[in-house]
Amino acid sequence: MTPQSSAIARQSAPLSDRPARSGLRWGLVGITAFSFTVPFTRVAAHDGLSPLFIGAGRAVVAAALAAVALAVTRQVRPNRRQWARLAIVAAGVVAGFPLLTSYALKTAPAGHGAVVIGLLPAATAAMAVMRGKERVPRSFWMFAALGAGAVVVFAALQDGGLGGLHGSDLLLFGAVLAAAVGYAEGGLLARELGAWQTVSWALVLSAPLMIVLTVVSVLDGAPVGTPVQWLAFAYLCVVSMYVGFFAWYHGLAIGPMARVSQVQLVQPVLSILWAALILREQLTWPTVMGGLVVIACARLAVRARMGPKAR
Repeated sequence: MTPQSSAIARQSAPLSDRPARSGLRWGLVGITAFSFTVPFTRVAAHDGLSPLFIGAGRAVVAAALAAVALAVTRQVRPNRRQWARLAIVAAGVVAGFPLLTSYALKTAPAGHGAVVIGLLPAATAAMAVMRGKERVPRSFWMFAALGAGAVVVFAALQDGGLGGLHGSDLLLFGAVLAAAVGYAEGGLLARELGAWQTVSWALVLSAPLMIVLTVVSVLDGAPVGTPVQWLAFAYLCVVSMYVGFFAWYHGLAIGPMARVSQVQLVQPVLSILWAALILREQLTWPTVMGGLVVIACARLAVRARMGPKAR
């Protein structure tokens, strides 16, 4: 999950003379790293670590890594206006998405969560369009609406019938909205501060609040988990929350960005696959078909926004 996501990236020339496939390879490495986020969050949260500890603690560890990286490379501090925009990024990407998904995946299957989160590229595109005041074809809004409708129908399908939305579904929808807002603002801000620098400053900015929330979760009950759950938590801290961004943004920098960013659309497919292999979740037809429909709508929406020349 990434501030300069597929929904934000625009067509640009490669920043180096390396072959375009090199950018695709690096982009795939980053997205593969992110694709483990949903199943590993499910592993850590299911009858193990508390959702508050997972969502806040992973940000604290990542913020420590970010602070070291910023200090070692002697990055220039953002100005007052940029700090305000970084607060939006932190609220959506550092706090909102991890906390909401941690609570949702306490009960929701990882495959189910991956399908709902598959709406993120189209949702981020919509936020980027509104934030950047872009003019886009009507087909963009049509495909984005179809994707949102497909997710709602999928989430309401319970036990083979059409039922009501569960609390975990509402949390996942909130996570998608939070990430979309944070990604859209982060994608714009990354043009000024740099990609990994934007993520790092957002983590540092949110560190005081995340530390408080982590302490609260520990006081409520000492975190207890199996070795596997702690390993899953460590992955979320180091890779999902921080290091995974390095490969992703390196691929975007090599470019072409519009082409490399399309790799993000395979993330829900990989997440569903890992849920089946790692968690032994059964692949049902509603999950498979729901994932395919959501991914198709997201891809069509992103391509409609890119325009014919970029495509």
